Amino acid sequence: MKIGFDAKRAVQNRTGLGNYSRFVIDILTTYANRNEYVLYAPKYPKKNLLGKLSDNAMLSLPTSAMWKKFSAIWRIWGVTKEIKQAEIQLFHGLSNELPLNISKAKQCKSIVTIHDLIFLRYPSYYRFIDRQIYTYKFRRACLKANRIIAISECTKRDIMHFFGIREEKIDIVYQGCDKQFQKTATIEIKNRIREKYQLPEQYILYVGSIEERKNLLLLAKALKYVQPDIQVVAIGKRTAYLETIENYLKENQLEDRIHFFSNIPFDELPAFYQMATTFVYPSFFEGFGIPLLEALYSGTPAIGATGSCLEEAGGPHSLYVNPESELELADAINRTLSDQELRQTMIAEGKKYAALFEESKLAADLLKVYEKTISENSI
Repeated sequence: MKIGFDAKRAVQNRTGLGNYSRFVIDILTTYANRNEYVLYAPKYPKKNLLGKLSDNAMLSLPTSAMWKKFSAIWRIWGVTKEIKQAEIQLFHGLSNELPLNISKAKQCKSIVTIHDLIFLRYPSYYRFIDRQIYTYKFRRACLKANRIIAISECTKRDIMHFFGIREEKIDIVYQGCDKQFQKTATIEIKNRIREKYQLPEQYILYVGSIEERKNLLLLAKALKYVQPDIQVVAIGKRTAYLETIENYLKENQLEDRIHFFSNIPFDELPAFYQMATTFVYPSFFEGFGIPLLEALYSGTPAIGATGSCLEEAGGPHSLYVNPESELELADAINRTLSDQELRQTMIAEGKKYAALFEESKLAADLLKVYEKTISENSI
């Protein structure tokens, strides 16, 4: 097969959609290397997030002076002509959208991955204009695509509910996490990172943007009911929501219980996970919840929240709490601290569950969707 990707996020974004895009490109070029892959990106990356491309993949950028100047429009309009000329058989929009005129490349089937519709579930978290743009792009992509990939059962349900898409048009293919999380950090690396960041001997770890939807305030509130020698290490991009958390900590004399970090080098993250006593991810709503999977690979007991898809990422042996109950969260944390039998079960079963997200399996799942899309008539 000759497959094209919308690679904007792959070459520009360090987290989220960028990680997913690079993951898909990497596993397919590795485990399905008989195919030819073309990565369409509007601009050459300032930093080479893609790394060295394999022999079966190439990066395609705008070539004319006009499209170089208007590269954003090229991505949603001009690229279709190049897809057609290159005789791409299948184009995969990796980040919720497709070129607006993709149907003009008549020989090319299309797939779009929809990560989440949180902007429709929780509109208060997004600006009005952003909601309008996302709704238009996502809905149009779902309608125009030959098939849709949802990254979780939860996202599949939302696509059907909000956009009226028929179930038979949607396939679920889960995400994986970076293979670095499967490698055990050496004692030397752990000691270096512990000293560098002055990490406590025991700590609860949180990884994710520090924004209202991610609900880190719940963990701050739960600390009142967790033994006082346990601290929190919170890693993530800071937003205005951080002030809300800091105000709560000051009002309750808990300032010394949470340590905030941002811009941690990616290659240091596995050690943070592996040294943590417990991982907590109390988000109100996610499309999947990669940090929970990273915790399972790291051998760290994980606690998530009910209400979206986190049970799909964390599996049946992680713990889940009401995202509005600090008492439930505190109880779950205390159980992972005091019940050694529970801890060992969560660690062992968590690693078994994580094996369901191995790269070779996910690559095979994607290929099945690709082959089905190319061979079938449009739904």
